[in-house]
Amino acid sequence: MTKIAIISDIHGNKTALEAVLEDIRLRNIERIFCLGDLIGKGPRGSECIELIQKNCERVVRGNWDVFIQSPTELEFLQWFKDRLTEKDYHYLASLPYSIDLELNGQLIRFFHASPRSEFERIVPSHPIEKRLSMFENSEKTNSIHSKKLPDIVFYGDLHTTFLHTYKKGILCNVGSVGNSLDLTSASYAILDGSYSNNAIQFIRVEYDRQAELLMAEQLGLPQLDKYYDEIMLAKYRNA
Repeated sequence: MTKIAIISDIHGNKTALEAVLEDIRLRNIERIFCLGDLIGKGPRGSECIELIQKNCERVVRGNWDVFIQSPTELEFLQWFKDRLTEKDYHYLASLPYSIDLELNGQLIRFFHASPRSEFERIVPSHPIEKRLSMFENSEKTNSIHSKKLPDIVFYGDLHTTFLHTYKKGILCNVGSVGNSLDLTSASYAILDGSYSNNAIQFIRVEYDRQAELLMAEQLGLPQLDKYYDEIMLAKYRNA
C-alpha cells in the first residue's frame, strides 16, 4: 500500500508535531513528506528539526527556513536564530525547493508556497489565473524544460486547508501542524495511492495547546500574546 502523510508549517511547535507524528504512526503510515517552515513562531525549532530529520522521508524548504539563515537586526527573529545549532543551519540550507513524485500515472508536485518562490502567497480568493499558475513548470522546480505539468499540487504556507479541483488538476493545501489558522487543531493530509486513483484525505489532530503555551512562556518566547492568539484562537498575528 502506498500512503504518504503530508505535513507542513511546523513552526517550532513540538507539542503539535509529536501529536501528529503519533497519529500518523497509529495509522501505520511509514512515508512522511514535509513542506517546510520547520521553525519560527513557536519556541522549539531545533527540536522540531530533529524530529523532522528522524521521521520524514522528504522535506522541502519554506520561507522561514530561508530567511532565518540571513543576519537580522530584529530582536524577535534573533531569538529564534540563537536557538538553532550550526547543524540545524546546515540542514536548513540543504533542503530542496520541491519534490516530484510519479504515482498511479500522475505527476504529483510538492512545494511550500508556489512554483516560483517560497515567499509568493497564493490564496483561494486569488483570480483563477493565479491559482492555475500553481501547475506551471519553473526553474525553481527544475521542470522548466519539461512538457509534462503536474496533475496534483500540494503546498503549505497558508496555514489553512483546502482542495480545489480544476480541469488542469487538483490543488491542495495541507494546512499547518503547529500554527493552524482555520481550526485550532493541527492538520495534515494523506495521499493514498493504494488504488488506481490517488485519493486525498485531510486529518485533524487535537493536541495540548495549554502545555505548548506553558513551555513557550518558560522558554521566554517573544510575542507570547500573539502566539497565544494563533494557537488558541486561530487568529493570525498580522491580520
